[in-house]
Amino acid sequence: QLQLVESGGGLVQPGGSLRRSCSVSGASLDYYAIVWFRQAPGREREVVSCINSSGDDTDYRDSVEGRFTISRDTAKNTVYQQMNDLETEDTAVYYCAAVFGPCADYHTTENWGQGTQVTVSS
Repeated sequence: QLQLVESGGGLVQPGGSLRRSCSVSGASLDYYAIVWFRQAPGREREVVSCINSSGDDTDYRDSVEGRFTISRDTAKNTVYQQMNDLETEDTAVYYCAAVFGPCADYHTTENWGQGTQVTVSS
């Protein structure tokens, strides 16, 4: 059974950085795209970034482009999201999810991490 365990959330000041991890067990990353979502209070869940199953293509929403970087370590079966120059608008619960297919199929995922809070505040 596919399981995703997240770590690396917390409180950070504006302009600060965090690195979040999504450790996957039960299947190889070679078969799944990994998507990072977030949901802020009162807002709909949105896609933040995605890395494809080959690890050679990444996508970002416009508001995080150039600040966030998604990467993976296949030896550890783990995907990372480095978040730099954080803004208060980045405050949300962040989730990773595994998609059996391309990043564009993110809406079909049924495999989610537990979600962790990221708060950007001074």
